[in-house]
Amino acid sequence: MQYAHDPALLLARFQFAFTVGVHIIFPAFSIGLAAYLAVLEGLWLKTGRPVFLDLYRYWIKVFSIVFGMGVVSGLVMSYEFGTNWSIFSKKAGPITGVLLSYEVMTAFFLEAGFLGVMLFGMNKVGRKLHFAATCCVSVGTLISMTWILSSNSWMQTPRGYTIDPATGRFMPADWLAIIFNPSFPFRLVHMGLAAFLSVAFIVGATGAWHMLRARKEGKAASEPVRVMFSMAMWMAAVVAPLQILAGDAHGLNTLKYQPVKIAAMEGDWVSEDHAPELLFGIPNMKTEHTDYAIRLPLAGSLILTHSLNGKVPGMKDFPRDQRPPSYVIFFSFRIMVALGMLMMLVGLWSLWLRRNRTLFTNPVFHRVALCMAPAGFLALLCGWITTEVGRQPWTVYGLLRTSDSVSPVALSSMAFSMTAFVVVYVLVFGSGMGILVRMLGRAPQEGEHDTPPDHAPDILAARMHPGVIDPSTGKGA
Repeated sequence: MQYAHDPALLLARFQFAFTVGVHIIFPAFSIGLAAYLAVLEGLWLKTGRPVFLDLYRYWIKVFSIVFGMGVVSGLVMSYEFGTNWSIFSKKAGPITGVLLSYEVMTAFFLEAGFLGVMLFGMNKVGRKLHFAATCCVSVGTLISMTWILSSNSWMQTPRGYTIDPATGRFMPADWLAIIFNPSFPFRLVHMGLAAFLSVAFIVGATGAWHMLRARKEGKAASEPVRVMFSMAMWMAAVVAPLQILAGDAHGLNTLKYQPVKIAAMEGDWVSEDHAPELLFGIPNMKTEHTDYAIRLPLAGSLILTHSLNGKVPGMKDFPRDQRPPSYVIFFSFRIMVALGMLMMLVGLWSLWLRRNRTLFTNPVFHRVALCMAPAGFLALLCGWITTEVGRQPWTVYGLLRTSDSVSPVALSSMAFSMTAFVVVYVLVFGSGMGILVRMLGRAPQEGEHDTPPDHAPDILAARMHPGVIDPSTGKGA
């Protein structure tokens, strides 16, 4: 296959995969954490319980770091489209460029407009206005995800376009068909749930760590720790089963529109009815066979078609130069599914412990929850690998090859920029992750909020009438 033998193309693909792989963690973290912050502030306003404000103050510091790293890591990709993928940008830009510009004009402006109020306005604006700002930032992250997934989904299942015969450019013909292309709704739901689930396990692992540490010190965990752990486990118990259902629906959609991707994911070479499910194997692209296969009879047809006699596609149904590398997505898909099942089991286990009133006292479960901290993000990354590698050898599925999308950049230049990216990313984002881990290593405390309750009226008075506060005591005159 042509795309597998060009070193410059391979480096261009690896560089983009590397930058996307680093970047996608932070927007997903921001999406889930912004929604969590909105829920916390809403519960505080509704119930008046200080614990929700304590948790809001604790997690908003994490959000500020994550959001900043997401913005910085995302800027690089826009330059890569021009430097490494200029042919793709030229041909698909009339569609993908417009969709991404919509993301900037709607989501990014909304987030930027209210982010300052959210981060620094708790003691400067009214409670309801601050809650509205938090909600706007949360909605902005969801809108951003919507436009980006619409653009990427159009590359997977292109619709609503015409091709200019003179330039080969994709020209928009029906924007509704472009935006709401066949794979878009399924991928939007799947990605959104993945973001919420990933953050739930980070929050849960943080709570588990502090409960284990409190137990070791012979103390009871603080109320904020217990509350955030409980909320995280509720989210895991509800969202993990929904994510599996959403993944199943996405799989059926992929079978309809990208059957060769399904064949590569499953390691199937010959289409057949009553197909087994390959639990393990090593796909061999040269011999067109999956070595060391462990099969579960009839399960392949049942899972993929919801019928025991359903027909499952094989890669031999498609030309060699149109097959994705099965050896990559075969394993990435199985890792994603295994992690999804584990997250669901942890969520169900938490329900059983909650029923027996041992959710906060079972150290074995706490250790499991701690180990599951990266599970959501690892599953998310494996899902993106499955999706994007499974689209190969196309950038626009079935229409524009990856080998025809890359810029004519010298191998030496590509190697230099790749090395520079790896070094800078490791230093910058490695440091950022270290800061996050250190922040999460400190347990949220009762009274986490900045304004001491005893002095809140006097501080408010100072902002309204600065001259009536005694600076020596901080009390009103």
